[in-house]
Amino acid sequence: MKVSPARKAAYDILLKIEAEKAFSSVLLPKYAENLQERDRSLLYALVLGVLRRQLLLDRYIKELTKGKKLDTEVILILRLGLFQIMFMTKIPGHSIVNEAVLLTGTARKSSAKGLVNAVLRNALRKLPELSYTDDIERLSIEGSMPEWLVRRWIDQFGIEKTTSIINAFNEPPVTAFRLTRKALLSAERREGITQAVLNEASASEILPGAFTTPRITPDLRRLSDEGFIYFQDIGSQMIASTVSLKAHQSFLDLCAAPGGKAAMAAAQSDKNAGIMVAAELHGSRVRFLKQNCELQGAENIRVVQLDAEHPLPFPERSFDVVLVDAPCSGTGTIGSNPEIRYFLESSDIYDLQRKQREILHQASNVVKPGGRLLYSTCSLEREENEDLIRTFMTENDDFSLVSPNLPEIFLTVEGNGRIFPDTGPYEGFCIFELRRRN
Repeated sequence: MKVSPARKAAYDILLKIEAEKAFSSVLLPKYAENLQERDRSLLYALVLGVLRRQLLLDRYIKELTKGKKLDTEVILILRLGLFQIMFMTKIPGHSIVNEAVLLTGTARKSSAKGLVNAVLRNALRKLPELSYTDDIERLSIEGSMPEWLVRRWIDQFGIEKTTSIINAFNEPPVTAFRLTRKALLSAERREGITQAVLNEASASEILPGAFTTPRITPDLRRLSDEGFIYFQDIGSQMIASTVSLKAHQSFLDLCAAPGGKAAMAAAQSDKNAGIMVAAELHGSRVRFLKQNCELQGAENIRVVQLDAEHPLPFPERSFDVVLVDAPCSGTGTIGSNPEIRYFLESSDIYDLQRKQREILHQASNVVKPGGRLLYSTCSLEREENEDLIRTFMTENDDFSLVSPNLPEIFLTVEGNGRIFPDTGPYEGFCIFELRRRN
């Protein structure tokens, strides 16, 4: 007998993530490409589910094996088996155990077959009770969130909000998308695609033009491949919606890959908007950015390669709107990128803050008098958001902070936008709108 294709692919992906710090968002589409629809759904559920529950699964493995030292391959197989036992209860227990034992052989760890069989059968009978030293350890293990992040968020948001955020991160996210410029160019095409989309998804109640769906169907995947829809989190779409170019206004998007915000800005701005430029640092990302914009019908965007931490190759004060969607810790996207919680270290946040500060400085130099500088991150951390902007405002008195054009529930008393992942089907984002005085 052979192990099921979905479980073998899930094991291979988890091994790459463990060994190479690879990203599930990159690996999953590649491995899913040659799978049947049913196996594809199982693959996504297994990989993302194990990553979201990893610390909890590991604590149970430790209890069930009495702390025995295990090879990485065996740990991954036990994680997969335990996750199915605990969270995929429709799968028969004997099938879970049999598949795990087969997978152990496929992974060339046949000597561990007996251990895998015994551990999972014991788990099927009864899971051990877990004990914790304090609430922080409990929240860390049960929410599978590193303790340093739990402590940091409790300091920022309090324990109730932190618990709510972690719970939201560990639920399967809703998939969001929008129609592209290509779909919107003709009224007839727009109407036909909108009707097709509404057969598969629901219109967002919070953001006009956005749609959500519990799963990506073959029809939605086809519309995406053809460039008529673009999968993009609603929080990300909200940030792009604030660009809103008027006639003849120019736009620069720094750190623009993969191009979702720039392409959305092109789709929603005045048809007589001025020059639109999207920039990226690395050649591979520049090529991907260009292809993505072209696929969505946003050929009016000029794609350039540059280093945003150095003086920009544009005249000073030459753009009406500049968007800095800064490289960040990504802690607001842990729901859809669950592995980053295990890759991130506290020192990374301060290293990123230095990079963000320099990019913001360079971006500010090319904003016209009366123009807007939009700064956003998909981070929850104040150091990358409020603290950074406070320092910038102290050093640049010709800019003033104005409230971005967002629904009121996302506006803070400090005057910026904050989208939390526990308030709806969104990732976590921050956005600040700064206006240069005339």
